[in-house]
Amino acid sequence: MQFLITIWQRLPIILCAVIAGLIVVTAGVLPWSILVAANLRYPLKFFPSLPWAVPAMALYLWLFWQYLKGKGWPPSTAETRRMNLRANALSPRAWRWSLGAGSLAAASLIALRQFAERLVDLPAPLFPEVSQYPFVPVLLIFLMSSAVAGIVEEAGYRGYMQAPIERRHGPIIAIIVVGTVFAVGHFSHAWMSWRLLPYYLAGSTIFGVLAYLTGSILPGIVLHTIVDALRYIQLLWSSTATPQPLIGETGADLKFWTNVLAFIGLGATAIWAYYKLAAVVRSEPRLVN
Repeated sequence: MQFLITIWQRLPIILCAVIAGLIVVTAGVLPWSILVAANLRYPLKFFPSLPWAVPAMALYLWLFWQYLKGKGWPPSTAETRRMNLRANALSPRAWRWSLGAGSLAAASLIALRQFAERLVDLPAPLFPEVSQYPFVPVLLIFLMSSAVAGIVEEAGYRGYMQAPIERRHGPIIAIIVVGTVFAVGHFSHAWMSWRLLPYYLAGSTIFGVLAYLTGSILPGIVLHTIVDALRYIQLLWSSTATPQPLIGETGADLKFWTNVLAFIGLGATAIWAYYKLAAVVRSEPRLVN
């Protein structure tokens, strides 16, 4: 064991942080994948009225969070786990600016995706066939999937991965490294394409800058969960929607230019809001849970 510890301590901090972050993400996402597979592929006769994977995962997420916060064995790593998670409390004012700035940035990214879909043929997410199941249980599973993504990915990527790199190499390198790993990590989905790499890099940057400015992953968890939930709900309601034609075929129409202007306007406002958030955080004492 001491030999392994010695080897680990000699590894570059970036490599250690990437490995630790990926372990956290895998430990959080894999149980949910197993539970959903068991719940959907081998449905019990009471499945239509009782999506049992949801409460089971809620319990696991609570235990998972407690461990990342420093509870449990070994006690010698408790402070390191808590520090790397950086689930630090924020003042009400910092919360308002965090959610406002992050929401503007996320809305800008959505506008970017919408007009980019008119420029190039982007792959659409593969939507699982759920028509044989009642609406409410499926909705609960999708909402839990959103919570898992928000909690686990922010803890793993913007917490355990980004925080140590920030402390050693600064925020720019940390956000670039984490964004690259985050984007490449999403290529585990069969429908992913390299054309979506800038989109996921931009999304990771939104949450990475938010975590750096506030010293906390909590606003990112809230926003990440909401964005994923809205995306799932959109897919649930419009899973059969036909893709928009490319402007190379139809020309740029009013909807295309509206999305371009929305991206520019929302993006500029989001940058201003991030600057205001930085000023708000600097003017307040940093709170720690």
